[in-house]
Amino acid sequence: MKNTPEVKLGIIAVSRDCFPMTLSARRRAAVVEAYQKKGGEIYECPVTVENELDMLKAVGEVKENGCNALVVFLGNFGPETSETLIAKEFCGPIMYAAAAEETGESLLDDRGDAYCGMLNLSYNLKLRNIRAYIPEYPVGTAEEVADMIADFIPIARTMIGLSKLKIISFGPRPQDFLACNAPIKQLYNLGVEIEENSELDLFAAFNEHQDDPRIPAVAEDMAKELGEGNKLPGILPKLAQYEVTLLDWAKDHKGSREFVVFANKCWPSFQTQFGFVPCYVNSRLAAQGMPVSCEVDIYGALSEYIGTCISQDVVTLLDINNSVPRDMYENEIKDKYPYTLKDTFMGFHCGNTAACKLSFKEMRNQKIMARTLPKEVTYGTLEGDIMPGEITFFRLQSTADARLRAYVAEGEILPVATRSFGAIAVFAIPEMGRFYRHVLIEKNYPHHGAVAFGHYGKIMFEVFKYLGVEEIGFNQPKEMRYPTENPFA
Repeated sequence: MKNTPEVKLGIIAVSRDCFPMTLSARRRAAVVEAYQKKGGEIYECPVTVENELDMLKAVGEVKENGCNALVVFLGNFGPETSETLIAKEFCGPIMYAAAAEETGESLLDDRGDAYCGMLNLSYNLKLRNIRAYIPEYPVGTAEEVADMIADFIPIARTMIGLSKLKIISFGPRPQDFLACNAPIKQLYNLGVEIEENSELDLFAAFNEHQDDPRIPAVAEDMAKELGEGNKLPGILPKLAQYEVTLLDWAKDHKGSREFVVFANKCWPSFQTQFGFVPCYVNSRLAAQGMPVSCEVDIYGALSEYIGTCISQDVVTLLDINNSVPRDMYENEIKDKYPYTLKDTFMGFHCGNTAACKLSFKEMRNQKIMARTLPKEVTYGTLEGDIMPGEITFFRLQSTADARLRAYVAEGEILPVATRSFGAIAVFAIPEMGRFYRHVLIEKNYPHHGAVAFGHYGKIMFEVFKYLGVEEIGFNQPKEMRYPTENPFA
């Protein structure tokens, strides 16, 4: 993806001064070899850290070699102070893992006690208010630690991306859409910058791009992507003008940041003034790794970007929209798939899902808006059923009192024709009905949910933990009751 960082990983081994340093160095080399055999690239720092001076030297070494993410490996018990100060001095995403003992034949001279060292490490990290990624079970063989490192890569990519991200918004939010409104304080706590603009600023920039020489080539690319679905070719030049406008704004306004996403107002005055709806352009930018959320949904855009960093694939943002009709469930889902009616719902948005994620695609007008506006100003949606397959539904959100919450749920899009309009699909998530009531409704989440195309729940959950999110909802199985779930219902 063009709009996400490249992770350059390093590894530093640490050693308690009363344990053999050679033990930690040897185990570090084994981890590096195992990771490289799996196709990973990692810089092996030659300095093994025993004390604070070693720590400064090792951190300087990995920085000089371009590392922006780091694994600290406890080859033995490890020095509590120095190993935690590595994270403080490095100032980037960091993972801690520890060596398992290799064999019962070496428990006299080569016992490392890193299993114990991880406990002291975690205590010291907390004392210094340092966040780090510690795998679910952080003690392992070289091969197992290599697998942990592979899981760390998308986590590190996301943390780096957020630290260099600017969200650009054009607003304000539409009337009666308070659900997408949330305090921006937590963005700064996450290290994200935000630039809030008026939609009038966007309109002025759009008009300044009239007759831009790049417009014909962009319109031609749109026509090629749409293929037989190009039912409204006359609107493509305006859409191309808008795409060029947004890309130029991103380039000219990123400032000190490397990565940009948008949260843009898209109704009701947008249609009458711009003369189209922006959905298709939003979908195209999402396909480039630059999500554009609808309805000035700032935390929706942030969530989409997190999904993009984790999956390295296109994401989308959909309304958690409507129930599946019972007759449709009975005829097309029941007995074919292991879901109840309450496990299913339809996710929908006007047309912001990238063409590569649609089973079929067609340029249309926005049906809902055309009920109150002239049809000709509602052209610009990309419509079609979203491709079936595994998905992760998720969102990071600030509450009204500026607390971070998140949810993650894995499920799938069913290969069931929606017989409806927009970019839309029939979703199935195990125990969705209870999740809908006790997480989405009870925790006051807005109606927008981000969708990653694949199962990324494990990594996403760890990302939210790393970000300091204390409350992470998920679709709990039947045997796990929600705190407020009525036991008699």
